[in-house]
Order: sequence, then C-alpha cells, then structure tokens
Amino acid sequence: MSQHQVRSYDYVNSAYARVREALLADPSGIFRDATRSASARARSLAAELHVKIAGVDVATEIVVATGQMTEEPGGFYGMPVTRLPVSWEAAHHPELFPKMKGVLSICPLTPSETELEFFGQYEPPLGAVGDAFNDLVGHRVAEAAVHRLVADIARHLHNRFSES
Repeated sequence: MSQHQVRSYDYVNSAYARVREALLADPSGIFRDATRSASARARSLAAELHVKIAGVDVATEIVVATGQMTEEPGGFYGMPVTRLPVSWEAAHHPELFPKMKGVLSICPLTPSETELEFFGQYEPPLGAVGDAFNDLVGHRVAEAAVHRLVADIARHLHNRFSES
C-alpha cells in the first residue's frame, strides 16, 4: 500500500493566542464541534467527515486522535508556529476508508489573523484495489474531505470567538 499526501489551509480572523489556546484546551472537542452541522448530530460524541461526490453528500463518523502540541520558531517574520499531530480513521468499518495522519499547524499572520494548515498522509483502503481507485478519483475525495475539515475548524473557531 502506498502513502499519499494532502495539504489544506484556511484562516481564522482571530489572534493566534486565542486560536492556540482553544486548540490546546480541547483539540478533540474542537474537531467534534467543528464538524457538527446539524442539530440531529449534536448529540454525537464523534467528529464527522463530509465530502460531496457527484453532488451527493457522503459522510462518516471519524475517531480523531491528537498528539502533544509543540510550539517552535519558523513562522512568518520569525513568529511561532504551533504544531498539533492529528490522525483519524472511520469509526465504523475503518478498513473501508482511508486512514489519515498529519500535523495541523497554527501560525500567526497578523495580530488578528491566524492560519491553520494541515499537511498529512493517508493510506487508501483495500490494498491494490484501493490504490487503483485512489489514482482515479480517491485522491480528489481525500483532498476535498481534508479541505472541508480544515474549513469547518476555521469557521467554528471564527464563530466561537465572534460570540464571545
């Protein structure tokens, strides 16, 4: 089985310290809350990953694991970058879905804007058949799902800070 890379980024109109603190306090909760888009799912404790395929919304619950958050220099103009190791897999029938492993980076851009960037790798499911599917369309599905997840997290954090 081969590893495939995916990268996505979005922005939060809020200060780096607030974004970092929220993710440090409850990273799994941020992922879970960010991916809930309907009150029917509000009772769920799992995060959910969404993607549209040929106009059809496909979703599966995911189990998110996070590692130790670190802060290091190396951002824009020598500003800090916070890195959060993240991995996820489908909560039900994980053998049928890609497993993702990567890092969510949080970087200040301005005093009131923060960039979220995810860079990771995934393994398509089902061995050689999964690799062939990935070559045809699977990589686009994985990229779309990651873009949606990062956008959901950015939107959730923006809304959270707008309300306070």
